[in-house]
Amino acid sequence: MTITKQGELEGLKAIGRIVADTLQAMAKAIEPGMTTRELDDIGRVFLEHAGAVSAPQACYDFPGTTCISVNEEIAHGIPSARAIAAGDLVNIDVSASKNGFFADTGASFQVPPVKSDLTRLCRDGRRAMQIGIAQVGSNKPLAGIGNAIGRFASGRGYTLIRNLASHGVGRSLHEYPEEIATWPNRHDKRRINKGLVLTVEPFLSTGGQWADDGDDGWTLYSAPRAPVVQYEHTVVATDRGAIIVTMPSG
Repeated sequence: MTITKQGELEGLKAIGRIVADTLQAMAKAIEPGMTTRELDDIGRVFLEHAGAVSAPQACYDFPGTTCISVNEEIAHGIPSARAIAAGDLVNIDVSASKNGFFADTGASFQVPPVKSDLTRLCRDGRRAMQIGIAQVGSNKPLAGIGNAIGRFASGRGYTLIRNLASHGVGRSLHEYPEEIATWPNRHDKRRINKGLVLTVEPFLSTGGQWADDGDDGWTLYSAPRAPVVQYEHTVVATDRGAIIVTMPSG
């Protein structure tokens, strides 16, 4: 979507805060022994109380309120009876709608005791997202996002999952521009129009190149197998750069 009115921005900010607060509540609740379904239930209750609707459920009939991916799972993990264990790497992706506006956010978390290599990967995954967001602004090249993230990743010895892209969002969960590379792409000549709403969500890895389908039709795995982290914000392009709408209220 392209924002043209202040009311649209306010509507987007409202759902942005809700998904951000939901993600924060779920992250704080993670503890060894709980199942991913129990963690998803926390997100479900939070969204329901806020009057928001799970986007993956409403748009794609996803079998959960949020996507929760653990260790070898890198995206679209189905909440289940899988128990979270000490030392696990857990990714939570929350997207929802309210009053016709959609927002999408996500982050990866370590369950203590933390591992130094994963701590570095998480820190740099968040930094990669921030570097991508810094490339968002009116009339800037869309490919600038992936080019900047790619320089950062290669300079630190990381790889990027190259078939999980950022996307337009706002009036639906996925809309134009439907695929925004978070890796270097010489062929994309599109420019970012003022008011464009999009996600920035690189998948940073210590060796993974692609996301492969699992047997359940939803869960994705790294190929080759390697740790992967994802951090995501929904942003709006302006003349002064990006407005991040998926910031928690507290």
